[in-house]
This record gives sequence, structure tokens and C-alpha cells, in this order.
Amino acid sequence: MATQKVEIMDTTLRDGEQTSSVSFSASEKLTIAKLLLEELKVDRIEIASARVSEGEFQAVKAITTWAKEAGFIDAVEVLTFVDKGVSINWMEEAGAKVQNLLTKGSLNHLTHQLKKTPDQHFKEIKEAIALAESKGIKTNVYLEDWSNGMRHSKAYVFEFLAFLATQPVVRIMLPDTLGILTPRESYEFVKEIRETYPNLHFDFHAHNDYDLGVSNVMEAIKAGINGLHLTVNGMGERAGNAPMASTIAVINDFLPDVKIGVNEKVLYTVSKLVENFTGVMIPANKPIIGANVFTQTAGIHADGDNKNNLYFSDLMPERFGRKRQYALGKASGKANIQKNLQELGLQLNDQDLKKVTQRIIELGDKKQVVTKEDLPYIISDVLDYTYEEKVIVNSYVLTHAKGLRPTTTVSITIEDETFEESAQGDGQFDAFMNATRNIFKRKKTTLPNLIDYAVRIPPGSRSDALCETIITWKNSDKEFKTRGLDSDQTVSAIKATEKMLNIIIN
Repeated sequence: MATQKVEIMDTTLRDGEQTSSVSFSASEKLTIAKLLLEELKVDRIEIASARVSEGEFQAVKAITTWAKEAGFIDAVEVLTFVDKGVSINWMEEAGAKVQNLLTKGSLNHLTHQLKKTPDQHFKEIKEAIALAESKGIKTNVYLEDWSNGMRHSKAYVFEFLAFLATQPVVRIMLPDTLGILTPRESYEFVKEIRETYPNLHFDFHAHNDYDLGVSNVMEAIKAGINGLHLTVNGMGERAGNAPMASTIAVINDFLPDVKIGVNEKVLYTVSKLVENFTGVMIPANKPIIGANVFTQTAGIHADGDNKNNLYFSDLMPERFGRKRQYALGKASGKANIQKNLQELGLQLNDQDLKKVTQRIIELGDKKQVVTKEDLPYIISDVLDYTYEEKVIVNSYVLTHAKGLRPTTTVSITIEDETFEESAQGDGQFDAFMNATRNIFKRKKTTLPNLIDYAVRIPPGSRSDALCETIITWKNSDKEFKTRGLDSDQTVSAIKATEKMLNIIIN
């Protein structure tokens, strides 16, 4: 079978900007445009609508100035309108060379929105195309609401196509404007048009209102479409457009006779940049680019990956510049932990691995997120302590109010005898230590002095990260350290203190 070349046109900067509350600055548009054409290597980009605003004009001018120097000017497109040359003048001043002319692809839109006959509409379109040609501007034509046109006024659509076939048009663009098509319709409608006009270039523009965007794109390709319109992260009006990353992966994996030029390895980079610029977060389970899509959570999956990659598919993260991860939590199991240890270059014997696994499961039960970077802290917390547990901090209440000294009430069991004490201090931990000292005075035991107190979190962690507190104690002439680990800094210090109490009692 002959290879089918399919053009990829990215419309994130135009149609994607119709996402609610999203507006790119001129510098952001230029940055994204460069990345799309130079690094992601899409064939074309649609960057703006004509006549929108002065800011949009300046953004287009910046992109066209760069594109002329970089050799991409024919790959930069602007949405225009049938408006007696106003859009063309705007484009000419902005330096753009390709217009995507918005026209009516359904009789319903033509009759009720424009209130014109097909002949009137075609005459005005012909004038707009001729004016563009006279200015050295190429024309692609959008058939707005084409999908409804094919459902309810097919005769009009084919009358329109017969007219466009006589015009100097580069591409005819078929949008599912309201995202209403099924995969079967996408195939049948595109196939009928391609068979009728095999020598014209047709693009398919899918929306995702029923979550069928990628499926509809696949069927349009099978029907012989020449080009696709996609957006980074599936951005766009309402439920968005067919998403770039998923579509590219599907084409590469399931349509071997289709040739595209997009560089898979850059998909994730572009997605994260657009996420940062727009503030529209990528869902964690979004295929290809979501935070969790290459993360194995169940221990049995990590075990299978260790045994001949039993849970691998062709959808390998390295293709997209990413890495497989193994989540740490209550469902982890030893295999997940071993995978993370391997990446850190750490090894544990079976007994120690069991202890660490149990600690991670405990943390997972508390809904704490455990990361690979937390592992060394957990290991040191679990394995550096070998004393018999004779002192247990049962419970405590820490209070802090503006204008009042912090107060702590604590309950501690020492060798099967339980004590309760309250005290104030300069801070919550200081109040805890004062209450604890009072309890140990009853046992005629003097606590060591705290001479150093250090807190750290794993590099790159968030505000909910595990926190390690390392306290250095001095008892007579002897110094020793204890560690505590928790997501709360004061609690981690209390855990470090509990270890100290056991050391002195033992």
C-alpha cells in the first residue's frame, strides 16, 4: 500500500486560545510558534484571528517577522472573514501570507446567520480569494459547521465544493465545529468528498465534545484526508479539539502507512510549556502527557516489569522524552520499592526491605504522597534505630494562639506506666519538650540537651512533602543524633525526640 502523507496543522494559538480564560501574550505566542515549527516540526500553525485586537496584531507581526527570516512564512496561517477586504488589509499590515477564510459549510448557518443565498455567498468568497491573490496571499477555506452540513444539507456542501474547485484555493478545511460526528460518519463523509474530488487537498478539524476527537481523526485518515488540525493538550472551545499528543501516538502506532513529520520526543516539552503559559493544568491521567500515565502503582506490575517487562506496551515513555515511574504508597509492594531503589543505586537485604515497605504502606494509608526522593529519608528513619521500644508518645495536643505562649499537653507511656503533663514554651516543640522533661523528672531521669536541630525535605519536593528532622543531643560528654520523618515538621521533631527517649531509657 502506498504511503499516505498527512499534514499536521497546529491551531493552539488560534482555536486553542478560545479555551475559557486563556489568552497568550505576544511573547508567549512567539515562543510557542518557534517551538511548534522548529522543534515539534508540525507542518503549519494557525496563530490568530484577524481584526481581533491590537495585541493580536502585534503578536502576529512578531511571528511573521521571525518566520520570514527562518523560512517558515508559508507555514503561518491566520483566520480571516468574508468582510470586503478588511481581514486582507489586516493580514497585509501584519505580514502574514496565508489566510484561512471562514465561510459557511451548512445551509442552516448560511440561511439563518448570514441570511444569504448560496450564490450571494459564493460571489463574496470569490472576491475575497481574488483580493488575497492580488496581494500575494494564499487561501485556505474553512467550511464552518461542515459536519451538520453533511448531515442535513449535503446538496449545498457539494454545490459549495464544486464552486471551490474552480477557485485558486490551496486547501479546503472540513471542521466538525460542534464536535457532533461519530467515527463512522467521519469516515463516510470524508470518503465521499475525497472520492468526488481526489485532486483537491482536504483538512479535517475535529472537536472533542463527545471525547471522540482522536477516533474521528483516525477514521478521517483511513478515508484519505490530507491534513489534520490539532491542538496542544487538546485545548479549544468547550471540550477542546483533537489533542496533539494522543493523535500523533495513535498515527505512529496504528496507521503504519501514514507518514507525518512530528517529533514525538518534544510532545511533552511543548505540553508543559503550554500548561505553564495558560495555567490550564494537564489532568494527571491525560494520555501521553499526564503526570500518572507512565507510573505503575500496583506492586504486581513492577514485579512483572522486573520479569521480562510483562506490563510494557509500545507506548514507551522514552518515545516522548519521559521515564517510567513506580509509585510508592499502600499498594506498592516490594517490587515497586526495588525499582525505585535501583534508580537511586541503593540495595537493601530482604529484612530491611520488608521494614521499609511496611513504613511506606503506613505513610500511604495516611494519604501521604511518597516520592522516589523520599526513599533515602525513609530508609535512614527505619534502619538507624534498633532499640527496644520502652517509651511511647501516646498522644499530644499542640496549641498556638496569637499573643499567647504555645502550650502542649502530652501523654507518654514509660515501661507500661502512663504519664500526662502540660507545659508552655517559646514554640510548640519547646512546650512539648518542657512537658516531657516534667514527666521524666518523675522517673528521676534527666533528659539530654538539644544542641542542634536541622530540618530538610527531599530536593524538588512540594509543600506536602515528607520532612526529616535531625536533632543532635548531648548527654554528659556524649553526643548522638536521632531522626524523625513526617509530613508535619513539628511531628517529625517529636518522632526524633521519641527515639531519643528510648535511647536513654535503654
